[in-house]
Amino acid sequence: MPTTPDHERMLRGASLRVTRPRLAVLSAVHRHPHADTASIIGAVREDLGDVSHQAVYDVLRVLTTSGLLRCIQPSGSLARYESRVGDNHHHVVCRSCGSIADVDCAVGTTPCLTASDDHGFTIDEAEVVYWGLCPDCSTTKSS
Repeated sequence: MPTTPDHERMLRGASLRVTRPRLAVLSAVHRHPHADTASIIGAVREDLGDVSHQAVYDVLRVLTTSGLLRCIQPSGSLARYESRVGDNHHHVVCRSCGSIADVDCAVGTTPCLTASDDHGFTIDEAEVVYWGLCPDCSTTKSS
């Protein structure tokens, strides 16, 4: 997991000022992949004390726009944030508890970026979501 100096380098590398809220949000997302905004706010408040919802929302927007974080929102789910950026990976989501895990592309470099008909678009990202039951929910359901 990246450390504070790593996070400072990430921010500077994206031409962003290094601030305590930005460091706290980056750290929270790295510690809690696929966390929703409320969870991130809770983690940031553990690090910084009192911080407004709006401040965290603003930092999430800036970090997502700059490419340091990625926002995903599987159907029926709240927006979630992750620090795994710069690759084309997918997600598996539990229909029961909502847990999310990363899944690498199935075969080849990025086969899902070759659409059967791209309608003239230059495709640079694809979102694939696999749905099912996580191991814990599968065990509970079969019991």
